[in-house]
Amino acid sequence: MQQNTHLNINTSLCGKVTTLEKGYAEVLLHTTQQMSADAEGLVHGGFVFGAADYAAMSAVNDPFVVLGASSSKFLAPVKVGDVVLCKAVIVSDKGKKKVVEVEAFISDKIVFTGEFTTFVLDKHVLA
Repeated sequence: MQQNTHLNINTSLCGKVTTLEKGYAEVLLHTTQQMSADAEGLVHGGFVFGAADYAAMSAVNDPFVVLGASSSKFLAPVKVGDVVLCKAVIVSDKGKKKVVEVEAFISDKIVFTGEFTTFVLDKHVLA
Protein backbone atom coordinates (compact mmCIF):
# COMPACT_ATOMS: atom_id res chain seq x y z
CA MET A 1 0.00 0.00 0.00
CA GLN A 2 1.23 3.49 -0.80
CA GLN A 3 1.82 6.12 1.92
CA ASN A 4 -0.55 9.08 1.32
CA THR A 5 -0.07 11.21 4.42
CA HIS A 6 2.68 13.02 6.33
CA LEU A 7 5.05 12.60 3.40
CA ASN A 8 7.48 15.30 4.60
CA ILE A 9 7.79 14.09 8.22
CA ASN A 10 11.26 13.80 9.73
CA THR A 11 11.54 10.04 10.15
CA SER A 12 14.64 10.34 12.34
CA LEU A 13 12.49 12.09 14.98
CA CYS A 14 9.06 10.45 14.42
CA GLY A 15 9.98 6.98 13.22
CA LYS A 16 9.57 5.20 9.93
CA VAL A 17 6.50 3.38 8.63
CA THR A 18 7.41 -0.30 8.35
CA THR A 19 3.95 -1.78 7.78
CA LEU A 20 1.02 -0.13 6.03
CA GLU A 21 -2.30 -1.86 5.44
CA LYS A 22 -5.88 -0.64 5.21
CA GLY A 23 -6.72 0.67 8.69
CA TYR A 24 -3.40 -0.45 10.18
CA ALA A 25 0.15 0.86 10.40
CA GLU A 26 3.38 0.19 12.24
CA VAL A 27 6.04 2.81 12.91
CA LEU A 28 9.53 1.97 14.13
CA LEU A 29 11.35 4.64 16.17
CA HIS A 30 15.08 4.31 16.81
CA THR A 31 15.76 6.54 19.83
CA THR A 32 18.88 8.71 19.82
CA GLN A 33 20.83 10.97 22.12
CA GLN A 34 19.08 13.92 20.45
CA MET A 35 15.86 12.72 22.13
CA SER A 36 17.37 12.57 25.62
CA ALA A 37 15.75 14.60 28.38
CA ASP A 38 18.51 14.13 30.95
CA ALA A 39 22.00 12.84 31.65
CA GLU A 40 20.70 9.33 32.33
CA GLY A 41 19.36 9.00 28.77
CA LEU A 42 15.63 9.14 29.45
CA VAL A 43 13.87 9.78 26.15
CA HIS A 44 11.42 12.70 26.28
CA GLY A 45 7.87 11.34 26.04
CA GLY A 46 7.06 13.72 23.20
CA PHE A 47 9.13 11.62 20.82
CA VAL A 48 7.23 8.45 21.71
CA PHE A 49 3.95 10.36 21.41
CA GLY A 50 5.09 11.74 18.04
CA ALA A 51 5.80 8.24 16.73
CA ALA A 52 2.42 7.03 18.02
CA ASP A 53 0.66 9.99 16.41
CA TYR A 54 2.48 9.31 13.13
CA ALA A 55 1.38 5.67 13.31
CA ALA A 56 -2.24 6.75 13.87
CA MET A 57 -2.14 9.18 10.95
CA SER A 58 -0.58 6.49 8.77
CA ALA A 59 -3.30 3.98 9.69
CA VAL A 60 -5.86 6.49 8.37
CA ASN A 61 -3.54 7.23 5.42
CA ASP A 62 -5.38 10.20 3.93
CA PRO A 63 -3.53 13.36 2.83
CA PHE A 64 -6.01 15.55 4.74
CA VAL A 65 -6.13 13.68 8.06
CA VAL A 66 -5.71 15.78 11.21
CA LEU A 67 -5.62 14.99 14.91
CA GLY A 68 -8.66 16.20 16.83
CA ALA A 69 -8.03 14.71 20.27
CA SER A 70 -5.95 12.13 22.07
CA SER A 71 -5.55 10.40 25.37
CA SER A 72 -2.43 8.49 26.26
CA LYS A 73 -0.64 6.60 29.00
CA PHE A 74 3.11 6.22 29.38
CA LEU A 75 3.54 2.82 30.99
CA ALA A 76 7.34 2.43 31.14
CA PRO A 77 10.37 4.62 30.50
CA VAL A 78 12.15 4.69 27.16
CA LYS A 79 15.92 5.23 27.12
CA VAL A 80 18.33 6.31 24.44
CA GLY A 81 19.11 3.37 22.19
CA ASP A 82 15.74 1.68 22.62
CA VAL A 83 13.80 0.75 19.49
CA VAL A 84 10.10 1.48 19.86
CA LEU A 85 7.49 -0.20 17.67
CA CYS A 86 4.14 1.60 17.45
CA LYS A 87 1.15 -0.43 16.23
CA ALA A 88 -1.91 1.55 15.17
CA VAL A 89 -5.34 0.22 14.24
CA ILE A 90 -8.56 2.02 13.37
CA VAL A 91 -11.17 0.90 15.91
CA SER A 92 -14.02 3.21 14.90
CA ASP A 93 -14.76 4.58 11.44
CA LYS A 94 -17.65 7.01 11.21
CA GLY A 95 -17.00 8.66 7.86
CA LYS A 96 -14.71 11.61 8.38
CA LYS A 97 -14.14 10.73 12.08
CA LYS A 98 -11.86 7.81 12.80
CA VAL A 99 -10.60 6.62 16.18
CA VAL A 100 -7.22 4.91 16.20
CA GLU A 101 -5.74 2.89 19.06
CA VAL A 102 -1.96 2.77 19.30
CA GLU A 103 0.27 0.56 21.42
CA ALA A 104 4.02 1.06 21.58
CA PHE A 105 6.46 -1.68 22.50
CA ILE A 106 10.14 -2.19 23.25
CA SER A 107 10.60 -5.84 22.32
CA ASP A 108 7.51 -7.43 23.92
CA LYS A 109 7.15 -4.84 26.70
CA ILE A 110 4.36 -2.29 26.25
CA VAL A 111 5.54 1.24 27.05
CA PHE A 112 2.69 3.43 25.74
CA THR A 113 -0.99 3.26 24.85
CA GLY A 114 -3.07 5.93 23.23
CA GLU A 115 -6.35 6.69 21.56
CA PHE A 116 -6.26 9.21 18.73
CA THR A 117 -9.41 10.82 17.36
CA THR A 118 -8.76 11.89 13.79
CA PHE A 119 -10.75 13.75 11.16
CA VAL A 120 -10.39 13.53 7.41
CA LEU A 121 -11.02 16.98 5.94
CA ASP A 122 -12.14 17.87 2.42
CA LYS A 123 -9.01 19.97 1.90
CA HIS A 124 -5.74 20.73 3.68
CA VAL A 125 -6.28 22.29 7.12
CA LEU A 126 -4.13 25.29 6.09
CA ALA A 127 -5.74 25.78 2.69
